[in-house]
Amino acid sequence: MNLELSPDERRFREEVRAFLAKHLTPEIREGAAATPSVFVEPDIGQAWNAILNRQGWLGYQWPKEYGGTGWTPVQRYLFEKECAEAGAPNLTVLGLKLVAPVIYTFGTAQQKAHYLPRILSGEDYWCQGFSEPASGSDLASLQCRAVKDGDRYILNGSKIWTTHAHWANRMFCLARTDASGHKSTGISFLLVDMNQPGISVRPILTLAGDHEVNQVFLEDVVVPVTDLVGAEGDGWKLAKFLLENERGGSCHAPKLAYDLRRISADAADQPDGTGGAMAANADWRRRVARARLGVESLEMIELKILSEIAQGRAPGPQTSLVKLLASNLRQEIDLMAMDLLGLAGLELDTRRPLYGPDAPPPVHSRQTQVAAARYLNSRAWTIFGGTNEVQASIIAKTVLNL
Repeated sequence: MNLELSPDERRFREEVRAFLAKHLTPEIREGAAATPSVFVEPDIGQAWNAILNRQGWLGYQWPKEYGGTGWTPVQRYLFEKECAEAGAPNLTVLGLKLVAPVIYTFGTAQQKAHYLPRILSGEDYWCQGFSEPASGSDLASLQCRAVKDGDRYILNGSKIWTTHAHWANRMFCLARTDASGHKSTGISFLLVDMNQPGISVRPILTLAGDHEVNQVFLEDVVVPVTDLVGAEGDGWKLAKFLLENERGGSCHAPKLAYDLRRISADAADQPDGTGGAMAANADWRRRVARARLGVESLEMIELKILSEIAQGRAPGPQTSLVKLLASNLRQEIDLMAMDLLGLAGLELDTRRPLYGPDAPPPVHSRQTQVAAARYLNSRAWTIFGGTNEVQASIIAKTVLNL
């Protein structure tokens, strides 16, 4: 694997840097810095999406024929790394990186023509209807039922931990269309209009006090047959495809490295309790070094996956290794921020402006303000997208042949 950038790749990196310097506004950057969880609020995320869409860069991971950029895997990596370095918000992953690849890979021509432009324009904001109160890690045991009635399905059941369902107008949903065979064979993948009778959204407040996830109740909800993706019963195959994209569709190392550098910079101003600064404390320095080695190792794995994609090989079980390592590193780095900042990490002064002439500098103030919330929210990293135990089982079976 050649880690040296070509002249064209270096020029591309400079183009991205220049674009970010011009178009990533202080308001959007500060909104991202003040976000305590994975997903930024739609007013921040959609504003950044619109800027990228005008540039033609929003669907940077999509094939060019569907509105993508046609970038190489290395270009996509450089773009993500430069966005992380600049403090840009995470993109709206549920539409752009999860359901869109399912639609352009398995959808009908009508579905592609209708939904893909609306994802790029922001007209459709998506949530994911997978987990249920009794079906989390064992997703194939889901009980939400879709009964075919002529040219439509009638959907009944409940979904839980549904991120941003209170903002979404569309949901991609797994539902059981056949209960007669193996539990994974009777599941179908449906696209659901959230703005219809029979759908109610109940907020779930996290330990950090955020309203990011919800429980969604579906009572006689109508889904046209034209909004079935793939064949009836193909839902499990499509779900595995989507989850591989979720676990390996983005590079986590650049953002982790950015957060670790911010923590390291703050350590120069924090006392270690012995009269010195944390930055000079031997135990702290060893902890930072271990985390940095972990991030660099993760980056090499992610680059290896990109190299394989460039050679035409689809990402496979190694995406579970990425998810496992990234989850553990995210929790460790957020814990380091809390340990560094101490009681200051529990403070949140809502009277201080997020941006403008009276706003405090973003690095110290924002990191301090959201440290506790990020630490609490990051407990979910080893659960969502497949628990650490699930990822370890996948690695054991498919990589180690155990």
